[in-house]
Amino acid sequence: MDNLTITNRILLIEGLKVTQHSSYPVFILLLLVYLFIMGCNIGLVIVILTEKNLHHPMHFLFFNLPLNDIIGSTVIMPRLLQDILREASERYMTYVECVVQAYFVHIFAAASHYVLLIMAFDRYMAICNPLRYTAIMTNKMVVKLSALAWGWSVISVTILISLTLRLSRCRSNIENPFCDNASLFKLSCEDVVVNNVYGICTTILVSVFSLGSVFITYAKIATVCITSKNKSFNRKAIQTCGTHIAVYLIMFVSSVIMVFLHRSPPQYSDSRKLASIMFHIVPPGLNPLVYGLQTKEIRQKTVKFCRSTKRLMSN
Repeated sequence: MDNLTITNRILLIEGLKVTQHSSYPVFILLLLVYLFIMGCNIGLVIVILTEKNLHHPMHFLFFNLPLNDIIGSTVIMPRLLQDILREASERYMTYVECVVQAYFVHIFAAASHYVLLIMAFDRYMAICNPLRYTAIMTNKMVVKLSALAWGWSVISVTILISLTLRLSRCRSNIENPFCDNASLFKLSCEDVVVNNVYGICTTILVSVFSLGSVFITYAKIATVCITSKNKSFNRKAIQTCGTHIAVYLIMFVSSVIMVFLHRSPPQYSDSRKLASIMFHIVPPGLNPLVYGLQTKEIRQKTVKFCRSTKRLMSN
């Protein structure tokens, strides 16, 4: 069976270990979570695109976040939901499909860091340099920052996956709920030191750079708020920064755990699976609430959009 599988380039996805009795409750729970994520993020995308009052640099910059969350959830959730209802021995995927899924899994992971970084920079300019904000954060600057975030994500992930594609394969089992780069190079019996070193170094560099930049940015924002005399504004700004940092830490911790547990003994596989799924459902579910609905303009337009949609459906 293994020889036939390798010849036909068919891989067996280990998926989640759920019993027959718990498969339907788990399926329903994850389906509801996925629908919530997609509904919130697609709704934000539509609101930002259709409302002319939201066509400002800050909101266009924020547009990157729900777009990335849609990619991150869609790339794994539909397939994961299918596999939950399948027998463990029937969870097959072609090698090409696995590579495509792994590519966009890592695009989502890299873009998550960079998008939150440029959004933190935007908040820093708005709070710490309000008089220069409109002069610096122009539409052209927003386009440049967005292109930089997505462009660097594409370049780094393309190199990452290319290093894996050069390897031959001697195995056919993906020991994960979905495909990622580490799962792919584990299919090879060749020396994968280069893949491990590049993957870990890239993760460390991205994590340290984004974590350091985000905390320095929000620390400066907090300093400005503390020294300011406007108590109402300070309270709101600090609360906003606190929730942003909390969501960022959830994303950061789950991504780091997922990467390093891939290099750990097999007994940690369940923890790795949990961290990998959390990374794709928790931040995409929280981001619309924390980053979107805390913004007054987006909150008002979202409520207006929901009411108009409800009226149309009732008619």
